[in-house]
Amino acid sequence: MDLQHWLGRATEAVEDWADTFGPYRTHPSLAVDDARFASAYAEFTERLVDNYPFFHPRYAGQMLKPPHPAAVVGHLTAMLINPNNHALDGGPATAAMEREAVARLAAMFGYDTHLGHLTTSGTIANLEALFVARELHPGRGVAHSADAHYTHGRMCHVLGMRSHSVRTDARGRMDLDALEEVLRTGEVGTVVLTTGTTGLGAVDPVHEALPLAERHGVRVHVDAAYGGFFTLLAGADGPEGLPPEPWRAIARADSVVVDPHKHGLQPYGCGAVLFRDPEVGRFYLHDSPYTYFTSSELHLGEISLECSRAGAAAAGLWLTLRLLPPTPEGLGRVLAAGRRAALGWAELIEASDALELYQPPELDIVTYFPAVEPASLTGVDAASARVLADGMTGPDPVFLSTFTAGREAFTARHPKVTADADAARILRSVLMKPESEDYVPHLHDRVERLARTS
Repeated sequence: MDLQHWLGRATEAVEDWADTFGPYRTHPSLAVDDARFASAYAEFTERLVDNYPFFHPRYAGQMLKPPHPAAVVGHLTAMLINPNNHALDGGPATAAMEREAVARLAAMFGYDTHLGHLTTSGTIANLEALFVARELHPGRGVAHSADAHYTHGRMCHVLGMRSHSVRTDARGRMDLDALEEVLRTGEVGTVVLTTGTTGLGAVDPVHEALPLAERHGVRVHVDAAYGGFFTLLAGADGPEGLPPEPWRAIARADSVVVDPHKHGLQPYGCGAVLFRDPEVGRFYLHDSPYTYFTSSELHLGEISLECSRAGAAAAGLWLTLRLLPPTPEGLGRVLAAGRRAALGWAELIEASDALELYQPPELDIVTYFPAVEPASLTGVDAASARVLADGMTGPDPVFLSTFTAGREAFTARHPKVTADADAARILRSVLMKPESEDYVPHLHDRVERLARTS
């Protein structure tokens, strides 16, 4: 699609709509001279140059990428109107779009019933899930894996709940024996399972943890903020196919969080929280004497901890899902390309004498480190830091990121490495842009050359 054309159509569409309400005079206090604006805009665009090329496959670092053009056009068009999805009075059209988009996400996870809404981030979405967990099991805490996102410990602190960190296995997945030890204490009301940790991309065994949680009368929340859309590859044919069991089991979880601003191709910020039981909406109930007045229907603000939220986020997601639906044939093709890229790079690393694979990728995150002699944590840490820094300079840059692996986790995977430090940085690449699939050979060649000179 021609992005420039449709950005122009965005302004035209909003102007046509605005004209139906008749002319009015813009207040002079808002006027800005074109010359002044041109000067400010020149400074603005010059400052934007100080960014990494998130759009390019040579950027293989953090979980950053450009939104889909459809998301940009949808977001911008609605932003020109600036609806607020807190109440139907503030955004009737985009509130309807939000409900429809959220329903598609719920169907993707297999929920037959649901209550949910968009949020500004996965952090806020997880906060809402843990808030409901606290209300359902007052006085009881939350268990999550040691490799789960740090937001869970932080949000438990905010909510006055105790968080229980559960050790992980040699692939970064929650150890269920360790989980059972924690559940036997009776101090836990909710277990957080992660389908796609942000560090390694590890997938907790949701299908095995659910019966365990049920035996102990504990709720299950799935943090699928990063990996949720990979459910579209569950049981798929080809190398990109994933074991279906943990993904299909999400349908039986009490709640799930997913971030459309990651694999859903949306701009920041666009998260989502879904509850399987709509009755949990009772914990949100409140009233506003000046907000909920034009409709007897449930307002999104009545089932959200946030108040004002951009209707533009819902518009961008709705338009994107109309074109690339959350199905294996739609968004699934985008996820499949990133997954194949990760598997392909892992094969190249395993055949290399300059790089070593930290662990096989489960999703689209590849972790690896330079082969050093003698093999030690301090040597790996120093070499990884040099590759990271040197990769961003020169005429052929590559942009990577690092992951800090603790002594026990590292030596469990690589026992021949001397544990002469508490931890070591390794290299980490997130291949969430589908263009990475074609670019992997170049990435590998560049990083391998950097490793040889580090």
